Amino acid sequence: MRTGLLCSGSPFPECSPQGGSTATVWKNLNPFWGEEYTLHLPMGFHNLSFYVLDEDTIGHDDAIGKISLSKDFISSHSRGIDSWINLSPVDPNEEVQGEISVELQVVEESHKRVLCCHVIEARDLAPRDTSGTSDPFARVLWNGQVLETAIIKKTRFPRWDELLEFVLEEGTAGETPLIVEVWDWDMVGKNDFLGRVEFSLDALQKAPVKGWYRLLPFTSTEGDAGGKLGALRLRVRLAEDRILPSRYYQPLIDLLVESVMCPSEEDVTPLALLEEVCSLESRQDVATKLVKIFLGQGLVLPFLDYVNLREVSRTTDPNTLFRSNSLASKSMEQFMKVVGMPYLHEVLKAIINRIFEEKKYVELDPCKIEPSRTRRISFKSSLSEAQIRESSLEVLTGYLGDIVESIVSSTEKCPPIMRVAFKQLHKRVDDHFPEAENQDAKYIAISGFLFLRFFAPAILTPKLFNLRDQHADTQTSRTLLLLAKAVQSIGNLGLQLGHGKEQWMEPLHPFILSSIGQVKEFLDWLINVDCENGDEKKPWTLFHPSATIKEGYLNKRKAEGLHLVSRFTFKKRYFWLSNESLSYSKSPEWQVRTSIPVQQICAVERVDENAFQQSHMMQITTRENGGQLSTMYIQCKNVNELNQWLSAIRKVMVSNDCLLPFCHPGAFRGSRWTCCLQTDRAVRGCSRTHSAVTLGDWSDPLDPDTEAQMVYRQLLLGRDKLRCPRTCRSEGWRFESLRRGELPLLGPCSCQPSSSKACQSASR
Repeated sequence: MRTGLLCSGSPFPECSPQGGSTATVWKNLNPFWGEEYTLHLPMGFHNLSFYVLDEDTIGHDDAIGKISLSKDFISSHSRGIDSWINLSPVDPNEEVQGEISVELQVVEESHKRVLCCHVIEARDLAPRDTSGTSDPFARVLWNGQVLETAIIKKTRFPRWDELLEFVLEEGTAGETPLIVEVWDWDMVGKNDFLGRVEFSLDALQKAPVKGWYRLLPFTSTEGDAGGKLGALRLRVRLAEDRILPSRYYQPLIDLLVESVMCPSEEDVTPLALLEEVCSLESRQDVATKLVKIFLGQGLVLPFLDYVNLREVSRTTDPNTLFRSNSLASKSMEQFMKVVGMPYLHEVLKAIINRIFEEKKYVELDPCKIEPSRTRRISFKSSLSEAQIRESSLEVLTGYLGDIVESIVSSTEKCPPIMRVAFKQLHKRVDDHFPEAENQDAKYIAISGFLFLRFFAPAILTPKLFNLRDQHADTQTSRTLLLLAKAVQSIGNLGLQLGHGKEQWMEPLHPFILSSIGQVKEFLDWLINVDCENGDEKKPWTLFHPSATIKEGYLNKRKAEGLHLVSRFTFKKRYFWLSNESLSYSKSPEWQVRTSIPVQQICAVERVDENAFQQSHMMQITTRENGGQLSTMYIQCKNVNELNQWLSAIRKVMVSNDCLLPFCHPGAFRGSRWTCCLQTDRAVRGCSRTHSAVTLGDWSDPLDPDTEAQMVYRQLLLGRDKLRCPRTCRSEGWRFESLRRGELPLLGPCSCQPSSSKACQSASR
């Protein structure tokens, strides 16, 4: 069983313009997913829909139910929605999307009145055929009469441009509505409904109408199923931002950079103020955006050193160092996720896969031991509790030994930029806590991030770190939980052993204590790196050249022959991405590969759905040795996979010299571009590229302007704290800095408008 996240009333996850699918939870009527998605929706979206599906290995998945939330409803909850909501039935007649363009008017002709219906075109219709398209036609109904347009085959963006007319008899009732419907024609079986729009004849007789109109479903007579289909617990929050051109955010970026490069002795900097005004709930988002901003500026190491030094300087007890959710701890955590995911996969993936495949029963807690499950351990008879614990200990120490060995032997695999960040952290902690009794503090500071906030969470929930496609079953989850607990204890250098409530973990203590020496030696080697090797100007070329950053099956086609738009023109190929090349072949085992050097990639961009009537498309433009541009179109399975490939390719091509500033989001078909309708194939692209944007999270490529807007929004939310006169008198420098940056941030002070020159300067 699985759930899909959709918007704009799309019928199923496979055809959603924006959405994502969770992992499948097998054979369970009470599934838990715990997955989080960020959707970048158009400002004019209407609904956000959630579908619960029963996955079938053969044929289509069955829809169990759905929840549809309107934009107005979500917006009315300023703090977000967090509740159980009953599922409603999925009616195909209600699963519509898209718009239709019509022109309607009543005209006088030869002593008679004629209702003229000019059906022009439609866009973004729901796909009803297996090819991912539809065969749409329009049907106009009025006063018992029906007129239809021609059928346009295999498209979700049909253009009819047909005039349909009704003669209005004398005394025709004005309350009779004019209905325009769109249907998908099927050769066999019933036609599929795609949406409808209703117009008042009285209104048309007063004035003609022309424009785009949203397609609506049939009026539903079935309401809430009363919980009969189950309920879904959701946590939804809508944040609306209007992203301005980059030049508007440059003053803010300059201030943030100034905080790092020229820190104030009084610790009054824009970064310090940002941490002061942002809430605990938003601190992780702020840290993520700051890491991405400074990565883009090539200054992530000075940024991390600044926040870490600030955190260390404010800490008096080394045992509490980086234990809170401060800006420093969150920034280091997000930094590791952004730059260290290939490293994490190389260290843990093989071991995690083996744990999933072996499905061994392990349990150390006497209260949780289930003798009925011991058949996986012994076929002779039920084992005693002591035998189960002994067998479980053997299995766990075996897995732990492999995990620790893989970690401590991974020094050369760790990205140099991570190693330099840890080296700086080690020095700051060692300088602040030089006492002999605090000699372990510098190790724990690093292992606390690497083991407790990186390796252990990935072991606990491999799905969230893309180590597995599905969540673990109950038995495997328990194994992963015990291993994660042990890895945490190793990261703490065994200091907490014997002090917790889980005394049943004691059999693992000897192994944990014996691993501490290896871990310290590993950390010493990890920070033994020349700082110059951490050159941030090319952060994504620092991965080992042989490392495969991403791989998987995709559907590809060349740009040649684009007049043929068919799903059969896409070929299924297995792709590998490294720092050196993007390669593909018929299968992972196929010996012959086609390889594209990364240095030749000029742009990687999304493709409009109307280009191929297909969703989740991207294009990769390369410049060959002769200077000629070549484009390859690729279709991904879903929006999550599309985002991951976009992010991964952009990261490895960040330092290329051949990047294109513009591209066409459509395709050249029928002697013109589908996006801008230009007839010159070589004309400059009509849309700005994002090829140089590598600041996204591993699964979520974002624009630097979006990062800056989010930081600006946090400052805006905390403007009352920033402009208070009581603060101005002691920290007026901050306002002068904001004023010099010309940020439209602070209004006049609310408590004493004219009591401070700093406040008055800020308001200007």
